[in-house]
Amino acid sequence: MIEVVGVRFKKAGKIYYFDPGNYHIDAANYVVVETVRGIEFGKAVITNRQVDEEDVVLPLKKVIRVADENDKVTVVENQELADEALEACKQKIKEHQLDMNLVEAEYTFDRNKIVFYFTAEGRVDFRNLVKDLAAAFKTRIELRQIGVRDEAKMLGGIGPCGRMLCCSTFLGEFEPVSIKMAKDQNLSLNPAKISGLCGRLMCCLKYENDDYETAKREMPDIGENVKTPYGEGKVVGLNILERVIHIELPENERVIEYTLDEMINEGIITAQATE
Repeated sequence: MIEVVGVRFKKAGKIYYFDPGNYHIDAANYVVVETVRGIEFGKAVITNRQVDEEDVVLPLKKVIRVADENDKVTVVENQELADEALEACKQKIKEHQLDMNLVEAEYTFDRNKIVFYFTAEGRVDFRNLVKDLAAAFKTRIELRQIGVRDEAKMLGGIGPCGRMLCCSTFLGEFEPVSIKMAKDQNLSLNPAKISGLCGRLMCCLKYENDDYETAKREMPDIGENVKTPYGEGKVVGLNILERVIHIELPENERVIEYTLDEMINEGIITAQATE
């Protein structure tokens, strides 16, 4: 076992583990830590705890100190400088006529590097741009190409549901989302209805997917013939969330409803359908 604290550098960013050393850090404390990018400022979201060594990548970087008011002032100043750098970089991109969309600029806490995040359709030759930026800011420059999902996460916005984007408020990492998830949930396959602001499939399609997959394994398929106490019928509809099956009885010319439990108890569903 090894003692760690979990630190987040962005509001809905990934949680990274650090060695707390002799510090006891409370959740919501701000800390200054050593990272592969240099010295960074982040928020502790997991207090001191013991975890298996297999769950972390060793060796862990150390927490340098619990942040004080001076550190918080530095963060505000860095953000102001980053805003200025963003505008300057946009102007340089125009001068070099590069086909790229600048999204965000970020100073490391120690101002040892500026990272510019951008989106582009393909690869961009920005070597001359980096030279100009390094000469202008007298510090290390990194240009990092990101995807449209990362762009939405950084910029934020309001989704089709009327709420703030999940990715910018609480999703630490993106999970794979497929069109099959929309099909399994009987959703419209119209791209405009199942795509987020980023133009990709909405992350929320993943939230209930496991429940739908479990239900579909338990319930009969639409079109399947089943025997009921009222005669043989055909499954014509499924309410997966409520586990309700609609069965059409041709002889009686009516549709009846059964819950999944009722069908199992009355032996209507075959053993194969409930596997």
